Amino acid sequence: MNADALRGHMDALLLSVLEHEPLHGYAIIEALQARSGGTLNVPTGTVYPALRRLEQAGYLASEWATVSGRKRRTYRLTPSGRTALAGERSAWREFAGVIGSVLEPRTTR
Repeated sequence: MNADALRGHMDALLLSVLEHEPLHGYAIIEALQARSGGTLNVPTGTVYPALRRLEQAGYLASEWATVSGRKRRTYRLTPSGRTALAGERSAWREFAGVIGSVLEPRTTR
């Protein structure tokens, strides 16, 4: 998928992946790929700065954990992050509806 198509939606994607369980960075990348049926292959250089930005905004909290014998930073959604995710979903539905109404062929009367 074109990286430009993801611009502006990365925060929503990351918040959504972290909605049900804390994950470390690489597991987040794997979850994005799995949930997209392999279509999204987001580079670490995109994900980690976005995670730091979301943490600074108070939407994520992180802590160090040992995963498979390796020390990794694990991220989890905060209550503010859940609120932000709800707002992102609402905005996405509105956006998709508007774009869909333009792209879908109209029936003529």
